[in-house]
Amino acid sequence: MSLHASVVDALTRWQPGDPAQDSLRHAVLAFVLARDDACRRSCAPGHVTASTMVLNHTGTHALLTLHPRIGRWVQLGGHCEESDVDVAAAASREATEESGIDGLTVGDLPVALHVHALTCSLGLPTHHLDLQFVARAPVDAHIAISDESLDLRWWPLDALPEGSDFGLRQLARAASQTSVE
Repeated sequence: MSLHASVVDALTRWQPGDPAQDSLRHAVLAFVLARDDACRRSCAPGHVTASTMVLNHTGTHALLTLHPRIGRWVQLGGHCEESDVDVAAAASREATEESGIDGLTVGDLPVALHVHALTCSLGLPTHHLDLQFVARAPVDAHIAISDESLDLRWWPLDALPEGSDFGLRQLARAASQTSVE
């Protein structure tokens, strides 16, 4: 299955309980179905990204990165790559690269979607159509700050950093209600 087909599959199989998320799911799915290049960052109108709310082994804390471009604490994630076998693998790769944690257990379906406008590596205004996953870190997880982060820190799910936006709070709520085995 191609990366593009895996996004279609994930968005088709995932059935969010929140009507707003379901409406967004339909809109993102329509965009992806209309664009063969929807998973490539070169797709200027917007492109699929994959992010992950990494939880500690008890599921009570989330690992967040202080993003150098936007200056806020956010979940780990980024662009899909041609080498990603599917969108969950893209989320897992990004989370592993940005956390330094080996052995993350990532769910196979997103738990939330978030669409946000920004200027990314294209240098042009675009939109990230972010499929958001949850991962569980192993008991002995050790974090390592990557060159894509100013800082990396565990935060209680019920006490996210001041200034956390709606999308991060929404993802934290979804993550707290999700079991990753």
